[in-house]
Formats: sequence, structure tokens, C-alpha cells
Amino acid sequence: MRLFTALWPSGEAVRHLSAAVDRLDRERLAAATAGLRKFRFSAPDRWHLTLCFHGDDADQDEVTERLDRRVARLLTTDPAPPRLRLAGSGTFRGVLWIGVEPATDDDDRALRAAGGDPHGYRAHLTIARWASGRGDRELLPGLFTGYAGPWWESRELTVVRSDLREGGPAYRTVHRVGVTREASG
Repeated sequence: MRLFTALWPSGEAVRHLSAAVDRLDRERLAAATAGLRKFRFSAPDRWHLTLCFHGDDADQDEVTERLDRRVARLLTTDPAPPRLRLAGSGTFRGVLWIGVEPATDDDDRALRAAGGDPHGYRAHLTIARWASGRGDRELLPGLFTGYAGPWWESRELTVVRSDLREGGPAYRTVHRVGVTREASG
């Protein structure tokens, strides 16, 4: 069992990114993915921002209690919902990701509350995966150069359990916590 803290983008943000994927130039996509085995885009209904990966052997109760404490502490000083948008892209082993951009410096609080390290861990939305091979390290994330989606306000963080299965991971939300005073009350 793997646990991670996630934030689900708004429906509008998902539709906007999905349209950007649909508009990709097929020749440019083919050039960027040449050499990658089993390259595939993730289904939009599975798109989420991974804010913190807690590991394969994380204790669920400990993770959820820590998240609840951090969010409660955050809400005493900052009750407004974080305003975010999907923007930027990159790769790491076997993954093409889209990043997240906060509207203000204060709006990165969801990442901090989730337990992520804003300097050492990149919050990301996995948009595509591949099994093996080497793609062009510049062409692949370059497919989304300049991409910036619509702004949205996030109202909750979730702790998600990921069980590896044949055909891909199965996600199950095991805990929710509001990140605004209205959502948490």
C-alpha cells in the first residue's frame, strides 16, 4: 500500500488540460516520444496533483493525524482557500508531469500543509507514463511549454491509498480535510 496526499483540480482545469492534450501536434508528439516503450496518456478522470508521497510503508493513521494538525494550524492564520492553476511541465523516470502554480506566495500553503517540501519535492499531475526507453528530455516536456490552465480554488486535501494492480494503480481516498475555514467546520 502506498499513500500520498493529493489535491484534485477543478472540472474546468481538467477540461482545459484535456483540450490541450487533444490539440497536440501528432508529428511533434511522435518525435518527442520516439524511443519510449508503451507511452500513454493518463485518463483525465484520474488526474490529481500529488503534493506529498508518503511512501510504500507509511502509517495511515500517522499521515492523516499529521495532515489534520498542519491544516488546523494553517487555518488559524489563513482561512482563505488556495488559488492555483496547472502550469509548467517536466519529466522524471517514466513520467511526464504538469506542475502547479500558486496565485500568490501564500497560496503554496496546501503543499506545506500536505507535508511536502516546496524546495525538494515538485507537486505534480502525472499526465503520461511509459514503461522504458529514452525520450528527448527537452521535446517531451516542451509539448506543454507555455501551458497555463484556468485558476481555481481548492477546498480540500485528500490522503489517497494506491494499490498496484495489473493494468495500473487503484486509487482510494482514505481521508479528506478541508483547507478553508468553511470546508473544515
